[in-house]
Amino acid sequence: DAAQYEGPFRHALLHVQPVRAQNNREAYRVNWWRHVEPRQGMWRALAESSAYIVTPTVAKHRVFAVLPKSVCPDHQLIVIAREDFTTLGTLHSRFHEVWSLRLGTWLGVGNDPRYTPTTTFETFPFPEGLTPNIPAAQYADDPRAIAIADAARELNEKREAWLNPLEWVDRVPEVVPGYPDRIVPKDADAAQKLKDRTLTKLYNERPAWLDHLHRRLDAAVAAAYDFPADLSDEDILARLFALNQERAAAGR
Repeated sequence: DAAQYEGPFRHALLHVQPVRAQNNREAYRVNWWRHVEPRQGMWRALAESSAYIVTPTVAKHRVFAVLPKSVCPDHQLIVIAREDFTTLGTLHSRFHEVWSLRLGTWLGVGNDPRYTPTTTFETFPFPEGLTPNIPAAQYADDPRAIAIADAARELNEKREAWLNPLEWVDRVPEVVPGYPDRIVPKDADAAQKLKDRTLTKLYNERPAWLDHLHRRLDAAVAAAYDFPADLSDEDILARLFALNQERAAAGR
């Protein structure tokens, strides 16, 4: 099937196959034309969803975003099989960021935080009643969940508007139904400007509007824990660790 796309396949045959032929991993060596190994467990987890949450494995800033299921994530993206904004907001809060920085690992000279799901996500104590093992529909009417979701949704919308301003882009329907619209620069000048619109640049500058939105989100998550909103990082870690230990002892 892949060989029917003659140009791309010829390129892969010339430039990919010789490298893959030397790979110690049999799946990569034998099935050399595949990008990597299929993640069937991930796709099963996403079967009933229309979207999912992602975060980069390694990133200067611990950001989370939502992608439609029609987009296949790269191997450098960590996928969380949830699409509700309550989960997105909890993960994108200061509480999870502090936890993930302490429980994750570091690359380079120690300034590139790496998100390790087994130590950062699986150990993180979500607010009681808002944990990922509970379907989002079950807490949809919970005022805490609504407050977090509203704050996360506004953050996501304002951030997307900054990344792709309406005056700079056109949204063109994809040829294949079910795929997201393509975002196309209106002209060469817009294309040049859009090169500077990245999440890294946005969070490096952290303008006042972005800081306000994150403060609102953090306050909503703090209220869900029944924590004070002005805790220090060390106090956050201490309270979350106590909650982690309490649930571990109770087998939850």
